[in-house]
Amino acid sequence: MTTWISRRLGASPAERGSLGNASCPDLFELNDGRFAVIGTDMTAELDAALPPDASRAAYERIVVITRETLLRAKDDIAGL
Repeated sequence: MTTWISRRLGASPAERGSLGNASCPDLFELNDGRFAVIGTDMTAELDAALPPDASRAAYERIVVITRETLLRAKDDIAGL
């Protein structure tokens, strides 16, 4: 099965004030029900800070998005 982006959740980076595409965190819903996140890879900085009941596989990364990105997607997420 081929995976593709079904839709953006929340406002586009331009709607959030990104003029030069230098800071473009984003959230997407995929056709198979999963979600894709564009954010800053902070795995090295946050890996040791994970709570004891959390873990990640070697192929997973801890990705950070801005608060505004998530809050602007709130209505789309609530409608899922």
